[in-house]
Amino acid sequence: MAIPNISHEQIRAALQELDQASYHHEQWAEALYGTLICRLPADQRDTGGDAHRLCRFGQWYYRAETAAFEHHPGFAAMGLEHERMHQSATALLRATAEGAPISIRDYERFVAALKRMRLELATLRRELGDALYNLDPLTGTPSRIGMLTKLREQQDLVKRQLQSCAVAMIDLDHFKEVNDRYGYLEGDRVLVAVARHVMGELRPYDKVFRYGGEEFLIVLPETDVAEARAIVERLREGVGALRHACNGHDEGNDKGHDKDNAAFEVTISIGLTALDCELPVQETVDRADKALYAAKAAGRNRSAVWDASMDALSHGALS
Repeated sequence: MAIPNISHEQIRAALQELDQASYHHEQWAEALYGTLICRLPADQRDTGGDAHRLCRFGQWYYRAETAAFEHHPGFAAMGLEHERMHQSATALLRATAEGAPISIRDYERFVAALKRMRLELATLRRELGDALYNLDPLTGTPSRIGMLTKLREQQDLVKRQLQSCAVAMIDLDHFKEVNDRYGYLEGDRVLVAVARHVMGELRPYDKVFRYGGEEFLIVLPETDVAEARAIVERLREGVGALRHACNGHDEGNDKGHDKDNAAFEVTISIGLTALDCELPVQETVDRADKALYAAKAAGRNRSAVWDASMDALSHGALS
């Protein structure tokens, strides 16, 4: 699935758009059948070379700016089949207008394109629905439900030497203190802000999952460890620069407020490793977790890359 890291609200909006566009397409198809069967005058918009852009589905398709569609291969394929379908429909309508019989070949070409378009549309809708169902309700990141599947897909590509892949585990530093000092509601707002920042900074084909609590796991396809280190370092610096307004106060107006009401920052620690094609994917996750522990043990607010020496480290009460 190629749904990018976007919010719960964006996916809902994309589904609504897709449903509305699908409805308009079905309305157009019904009108087309009526025109062909009853030999009615064709809508002039359906007989030109740009008919695929003039129908209501096409008007939506070529102005759609929803992030869920931007890099999705199925969205592009759907547009291609929609254009082909209109080309075939135009041939049918022109034959009808000229009083010529419709050839079975032209009709079958139209039906095949129509079926392919509907299949692409239904597939995209199912993927959006699956993504919506699998999102963590608080942060809007994918939950752990699809995490192992994604890792195994990437592991297969690594095994076939088609690409490298890195895995990073992120944890908020001293997050218990945030909850204790500012309350769990404020802690939730911090989690949401961090998750949105991370999702916004990743590439469309990267994937971030809420692993549990204040931990997130990031899958970085087509990326070796050195490249991934640069990516996660940018994330670490960006998260550290975020200012969180406590109790609804504007973070730009801290003066005069009690320290508990002042804006504050949080940092993250990151463990990084390559996705090993010879080990179960859970072992790669465990390595990223051990590297995360090493980063915390070294002082937090830093990243660490897994090496074998980290297997001897024992997890304590670091947070």
